[in-house]
Amino acid sequence: GTMQRTDRGTVLSATGSGAATLGPGALLWLSRSDVRAELDMADCIVAVEQAFMQYARGQLPVAPGVLGAHFRDGGFHVKTAGAGLDPCYFAAKINANFPFNPTRHHLPTIQGVIALFDGARGVPLAVMDSIEITILRTAAASAIGAKQLATAGAATVTICGCGNQGRSHLRALALVRPIRRTFAVDANPSAAQAFSEELSKELGIEVSPADSLAAAVHASDICVTATPSRVPVFLASMLHPGLFIAAVGADNEEKQELDPEVMRRAKVVTDLTAQTAAIGDLHPAIAAGVMTPADVHAELGQVLVGERPGRTSDDEMFVFDSTGTALQDVAAAALVYERAVRSGRGAVVNLT
Repeated sequence: GTMQRTDRGTVLSATGSGAATLGPGALLWLSRSDVRAELDMADCIVAVEQAFMQYARGQLPVAPGVLGAHFRDGGFHVKTAGAGLDPCYFAAKINANFPFNPTRHHLPTIQGVIALFDGARGVPLAVMDSIEITILRTAAASAIGAKQLATAGAATVTICGCGNQGRSHLRALALVRPIRRTFAVDANPSAAQAFSEELSKELGIEVSPADSLAAAVHASDICVTATPSRVPVFLASMLHPGLFIAAVGADNEEKQELDPEVMRRAKVVTDLTAQTAAIGDLHPAIAAGVMTPADVHAELGQVLVGERPGRTSDDEMFVFDSTGTALQDVAAAALVYERAVRSGRGAVVNLT
C-alpha cells in the first residue's frame, strides 16, 4: 500500500552508485504538483543542455528510442533513454496525445507517466506524472536552440499555437533572449486573447493577439510553431533573413507545420536527426524530395559541443526541428527524483 513519509531520515539510504535513494523495494510516487515544485525552467534548461552535450560526445549509456501507437482519436508514444554514468539512470516515458481532449472531455491533450530506474542495478526508483516535464523540457530545448541560433538581440517573438507549449516556450525564451514583444497566433482567437492577457501580466512584456501569422512573423526575430497541424501553417513566403523558427508541433509522421520549402531554404538543426526524419517536419521535406537527412546542418548537441557551427551571420535562417527526445525526459526526471528524495516530497509505494 501507500504510505506518506513522515520520518524522512529512515527512508534515505546511499546506494553504491553515490546518489541518495530510498530503501530496497521503495518506489517514489510523484504527482504533477510534486514535479512542478521540484522543477523550474532555468534548471530544466541546464539539465537538458547537459543531456544533449553528453549525447553528442557519445557519453550516454544507451541510445534514445521511441515507439508509437495510433488510436482513433489520438495516440501513444513510449520514449526511452539512459543518462549519467554515476549515478546511472534509465527512463521510459509513456505519453498519450489526444488533441480533442480539451474541447470534448475537458482533459489535457497530453497525459502520461515517466518510470525512472537505477541504470546500474535495474531497481525501479520512481513513477512520476509526465505532463509538467513534457511541457518544460520541450520548451527548454527550444530555448537552448534559440540561445545558439537566434540573433543576439532577438527581442520579438511570434507564438503560433497558444496552448501549454506556447506558454512554456515564451517563458523559456524570455530566460535566454531579451524578449520585449510577442505576437500570439491561434486558430481559436479566444485562445490567443487569453494567452496574451496571462503572459503579458506574468512576464511583464507586451503580448498581443495577431490575426495574420505572416504579418506577425514579418515583425519577429523568433517564431515558435506549437500546433497539432497536419498541413503546413508556416509558408516559405514568411521567411526572412535572420529568422529562427522552433518547430515543435510535429511529433508523428502525419503531422506537419512547415512547408518543405521552408526546410530547404533554412539551415535545419534537429534534436535527433533520425527521429525528426521519421516523425518531425524533416519527414515531409524528405518525402517531397527537397531534402535528405544529409542536408541537415547539425543536431543540437553538435552545435553545443562545437562540433558544428551555430549562427555565423545575422542573415542566416534557422529551423530547430524538435520532436522531443527521451534525453530531455531522463535528464529532467533524474533531477526531479534527486530533489524529491532530498526534500521528502511524494509518496512511497512498497513494491516488495
